[in-house]
Amino acid sequence: MTHILDIAVGTFTMRPYVFAFFAVYLVAAVLHLGWKKTIWFTVCGYLVAFASEFSSINTGFPYGWYYYVDVTRDRELWIAGVPFFDSLSYVFLTYCSYATALLVLAPAKRVKGDVVLLETGRIRRSFAVLLLGSLFQVFIDIVTDPVALQGSRWFLGRIYGYREVGTHFGIPMSNYFGWWLVSALLVLVLQVIDRMGSGKERPAGVGAAPYRSLYGPFLYLCVIAFNLGVTFYIGENLMGLTGIFIFTLPVVMTLVLFRQKLDRYHKDELAAHLADYPWSPAASGSGGRGAEK
Repeated sequence: MTHILDIAVGTFTMRPYVFAFFAVYLVAAVLHLGWKKTIWFTVCGYLVAFASEFSSINTGFPYGWYYYVDVTRDRELWIAGVPFFDSLSYVFLTYCSYATALLVLAPAKRVKGDVVLLETGRIRRSFAVLLLGSLFQVFIDIVTDPVALQGSRWFLGRIYGYREVGTHFGIPMSNYFGWWLVSALLVLVLQVIDRMGSGKERPAGVGAAPYRSLYGPFLYLCVIAFNLGVTFYIGENLMGLTGIFIFTLPVVMTLVLFRQKLDRYHKDELAAHLADYPWSPAASGSGGRGAEK
């Protein structure tokens, strides 16, 4: 019993940053989707991620042949050769990538010191969100996997490796193609779950917290900043600069596009948003130039 308790405690204390990100995800997702959909996606997303990792360490698909180093098996939770925290991270990475895609694609309205995305069910479940969200998630992995491979040089520890040295700071290209495939599947799972209970009553947990629509994108940036910070901390300056170069264009494009579309929505876009989400704070206030179109 004591050993089980030690493993449970170690699962949290050894990877506090993972569970900090996960906590932010829970707040953002519940306020956005509600408790029911968040729980469903957390469970289903974890199972998809675990299945992909279990398959890859045993068959090489979809990420290529890699292996986990089980030096922490007696200190944190492992499931069938996969660390629990690793598959769990896919869940919040998918949500923040999905939320960032919505930030790019949905019209936006200012309401009494807040910013509301005029998303609709159609936008949420569109192919554009699927494509953009999955690519946003792959871009996270382009920064996180190389530094994670150097885990022996920071507090992560050496937890995994590849059978053959890859071309991108030791990471094989098959890993990124696999991530794109699994990321697309995870976003699709989230979109399917989002169809559940799509009625006119506000789901339990959904709330109008200030700047709620920016919580997911903020988590996305926090994950990137954390991993780039660790990259520079261990002295991998070329790796860190490469990550900055990779993200400069998408981040700047997202900010510029968001600024350009803010309060420039059509009245039909506002009406469609309120038809799908009548509880939205976008129903209050005039909102700006878009309200008159």
